[in-house]
Amino acid sequence: MTDRCTLCDLPTPDPPVTGPDVDGAFCCQGCLVVARTLDDAAAADLAPEEVDTAIDDADGAGGDERTPSDAVESYLAVDGMHCATCEAFVESRLRGGGVYDADASYASGLVKVTHEPGADTDDLVERIDGLGYRARNVDDERERDSSDQVGRLLVGGFFGMMTMLWYVLFLYPTYLGVDASLLLFDVSSPAGAYLVANVWVMATIVLVYTGFPILRGAYVSLRAASPNMDLLVATAATTAYVYSTLLALTGANELYFDITVVVVLAVSIGGYYEERLREAAAGSLADLSERRVSEARVRTATGTETVSLDGIGEGDEVVVRAGETVPVDGVVSEGSGAVDESLVTGESRPVRREVGDSVLGGSRLREGGLVVAADAEATRTLDRLVELQWSLRTRSGAQRLADRLAGVFVPLVFALAVVAAGAHLALGATPTNALLTGLTVLVVSCPCALGLATPMAVAGGVREALSRGVVVRSGELFERADETETVAFDKTGTLTTGRMAVHAVEGDDGTLAVAAALERFADHPVADAIVARAERDGRANRAEPPSEQQAATPDGGRGTVTDVETHPGRGVSGTVGGREALVGSADLFAARGWGVPEELGRRATETREAGAVPALVGWDGDARGLVVAGDEPRPEWEAVVDALSRDHRVVVVTGDGEAATAPFAAHDGVSEVFADTRPEAKVALVERLRDEGGVVFVGDGSNDAPALAAADLGIALESGTPLAVDAADAVVTTDDLRTVETVFDVTRATRRRIRENLGWAFLYNVVAVPLAAVGLLNPLFAAVAMATSSLVVVVNSRRAYDSTEETGGEPA
Repeated sequence: MTDRCTLCDLPTPDPPVTGPDVDGAFCCQGCLVVARTLDDAAAADLAPEEVDTAIDDADGAGGDERTPSDAVESYLAVDGMHCATCEAFVESRLRGGGVYDADASYASGLVKVTHEPGADTDDLVERIDGLGYRARNVDDERERDSSDQVGRLLVGGFFGMMTMLWYVLFLYPTYLGVDASLLLFDVSSPAGAYLVANVWVMATIVLVYTGFPILRGAYVSLRAASPNMDLLVATAATTAYVYSTLLALTGANELYFDITVVVVLAVSIGGYYEERLREAAAGSLADLSERRVSEARVRTATGTETVSLDGIGEGDEVVVRAGETVPVDGVVSEGSGAVDESLVTGESRPVRREVGDSVLGGSRLREGGLVVAADAEATRTLDRLVELQWSLRTRSGAQRLADRLAGVFVPLVFALAVVAAGAHLALGATPTNALLTGLTVLVVSCPCALGLATPMAVAGGVREALSRGVVVRSGELFERADETETVAFDKTGTLTTGRMAVHAVEGDDGTLAVAAALERFADHPVADAIVARAERDGRANRAEPPSEQQAATPDGGRGTVTDVETHPGRGVSGTVGGREALVGSADLFAARGWGVPEELGRRATETREAGAVPALVGWDGDARGLVVAGDEPRPEWEAVVDALSRDHRVVVVTGDGEAATAPFAAHDGVSEVFADTRPEAKVALVERLRDEGGVVFVGDGSNDAPALAAADLGIALESGTPLAVDAADAVVTTDDLRTVETVFDVTRATRRRIRENLGWAFLYNVVAVPLAAVGLLNPLFAAVAMATSSLVVVVNSRRAYDSTEETGGEPA
């Protein structure tokens, strides 16, 4: 059985990476560094499963100890969740009956269900469906759309407008004592009764149809024994509606259906804005599932057979061809090839794997062919990344500040309304007036401004960010992003372009032309870079016949390329213009018995140690030149680091070796570089950095996804993989790394708007609620005041951003 890394449980090389000051064996230098720098040094002594549990428990994501080892995890997508109470209710509906645990996230619209093997997922879906929730298997085609919510708003807006029109034309003038002769008809007449009936019908539609999500949220909060803002909103709206209905039946015309309409529509509009911010995240795991290998070819006694990955066991031999993804972790039993592990480890260069070497599920075979003997658990590394991303992404519950306050605010308001009504009744007020006082307290404290404060400010921030080339995928980013101490950059594809390019050509004339002639037949990033450079310099013929290739010969003439043979991970050989030629590693030249001049060999070694990829080029039995390729740093990376390092500690985290990180380590703005760091080690590193203060992680690769999710703020580049984009809170849509600075600017300004809105909402309640409690406000004025406070929040949220806000009070 393959030995496992003490920190991350990935297979270790032979020999494993170890350190004299750290107990355990590690898969990479990055895991060793993280184990050494973790505050709890004893973590390195734990068994792999204990390390995973410790990391999960530290963030509140630890599993249930009673969960059997054969438990199965399934993901369901749930439409209709819009607060933390919804999460608790959905989880309660799922638990029991073969389900060990359920973890819901309204932020992503997903729920992870841990259940016994063989459980019917259709049954799980049926448990959730109802009360406005719609559930489906995460692998099913997405059905989410906004038509239902938009329809509710359109219907409510139309009938709400009609209701308020009747109030403005007839009811409000009557309340203010306007003579009935000045109106079209007397409200107390039969025509007035007909008008009141119309108002009742329209208010009923607004409350029941448009306000259904609010009523459902209130019911759910009672079922879950967790009062939320929906309960307060629903109580205010339904109390005004029921009271007005009773008054209408007695022939009275001083009705408060307008309160019901204003309350429902104001809160529904705020919910609509918030839902639009979350909808992109609802199908993230469904998108990821398309990237996960589901089948593999297993060698049998009679040939090969395609089987499900769930059917692969220890020792089963999986056949992998060039261009395919390695489906499971294992050891090469036959063949050799160049394996691109960048998806999993972040290593930018393909690595050669031969018999006895470990390979990782999720990596891609670029050249050659392999037979992989599955390890004991047939672990799919890409699946491991997805699961780790889920646990980190959802553990906070993404709960808004308003919902966190609801547990105290809602009971307090109810108690105050009851006390106010009782006090007025005890002091001699009529039951009707006492009831109106209690209703006024509920209406004036109805948290429309409080509920709109965050989503409206976030909507403004999202709009501003989009105009500057940043897509905000999580509205909760603005609420929970504290002042960060550290910005951690992935190297490959983030600080660098992620594309191989030729840095230098040394040696005899014809070196680049011969290299390009042979590398045209190879399929790897270095080959592509060499061919591109030769074509740009005009030193390679672009004609590409099916069986042969025109190219420049060593003596500068023109000839054909024949007898081409690729050597995965080492290079290409062939005949160029009638002369035998090689391009590739020193190992390939040694295997052919070709000579390599001392100076060329020394330069090749130096460039390799510096993190570049050297390719020796030779003909007629000797190396004649050297082509050096490598990943190019982004031209603006230094300016970005300089700007961010003024207020943050900047570190670089990469799966590449130390030599490739030397230019970044030498920069004055970079505090520290963590090289040879695998995904699980990146997560542990982010957790350690979080202990020292808030941390931002900037990356682009699938291997960065867990770290992006673990950070307080994850920023991905649009050029990155879907896995990274799904894990991030913000995505930069430009090809300019300087746009990362915009994320900080807009986040800072939006948090300021949120604080301003919340401050106004609380100030309004502090002033208005006591006035309502002592009887100085009536329900109508309370409704107007509530609507006005909401309007202030909306106007403030839609103000144009300025440089003073973005820099925290100092001009930019």
